[in-house]
Amino acid sequence: MRLHGNARLTPVGRLLLCSRVIDEHWTVAEAADAAGCSERTGFKWLARFRSEGVAGLQDRSSRPHRIASTPPERVSMIERLRRLRFTSPRIADALGMALSTVCVVLQRLGLNRLSRLEPPEPPNRYCRRHPGELIHIDVKKLGRFNTPGHRVTGRGPGHYANYGRVGWEAVHVCVDDATRLAYVEILDNELGVTATGFLARAVAWFASRGVTIQRVMTDNGPPYKSRVWARWCRDHHVRHIRTQPYRPRTNGKAERFIQTMLREWAYAAAYSSDWHRRRALLPWLNHYNCTRQHGSLDNKTPNQQLAILNNLVRNHS
Repeated sequence: MRLHGNARLTPVGRLLLCSRVIDEHWTVAEAADAAGCSERTGFKWLARFRSEGVAGLQDRSSRPHRIASTPPERVSMIERLRRLRFTSPRIADALGMALSTVCVVLQRLGLNRLSRLEPPEPPNRYCRRHPGELIHIDVKKLGRFNTPGHRVTGRGPGHYANYGRVGWEAVHVCVDDATRLAYVEILDNELGVTATGFLARAVAWFASRGVTIQRVMTDNGPPYKSRVWARWCRDHHVRHIRTQPYRPRTNGKAERFIQTMLREWAYAAAYSSDWHRRRALLPWLNHYNCTRQHGSLDNKTPNQQLAILNNLVRNHS
């Protein structure tokens, strides 16, 4: 038996209380005071003992004797209105029911969110076969700081707010679709000229490893819709692909790399300033590309995957 965490008495203590009152002729107030409970609680256990015996001193379930349930025809009507995209308050008003009851029924049916009215979208996973066939580019903004913030010092008494923040820095990332090879730079902003310069250096970095970039995928941010970006892609014969609006999963490889980068680099240590965090980027990036095993690559590193794919291309040519 599992007793309530705040229970004053165990079944043995309740029996002792009752025996003191019945056999030793204590008053209920005296027995309750000796047991460390209220007089009302003493009368409760005494009444149960007299009516049910020792079995009445056991804990009872807190479940109510009766549970009101919504009739099946009313549940069916709620589901029908929900599939017509009625909101919960509108359903409650139309059927003359309590809003809380409608919400409980919808949650039990799995229709508490409008997005669940549509069939789930099948996963659309893809992976290019050749290095450089497609690269993913994205930007993550990180705050600059001169003193550690609440991630290191914590919150609450004795911890002061971080007044050392001095703006933002943009972490531009580039990930190859086929090999997951990554190139990262920390720049001052995410303007079109800055993003274009990053793309040019990323293309040159991949070219030094024998990879020719054919396509680049980005979101619909302003730097990737600028004229300087479009002109550079056109002049260097790089096809630019933009994701569908409000669907960041299309550029999921860059998004997933950013999560890994934040967990293993940006938030992995207690940096004293953004300068120390910046210095730790290159060692971590070398670890990611050269020694860190990647689950989607059958536990190979990006560099190993690049060597394998390059060998396959040379053998077929």
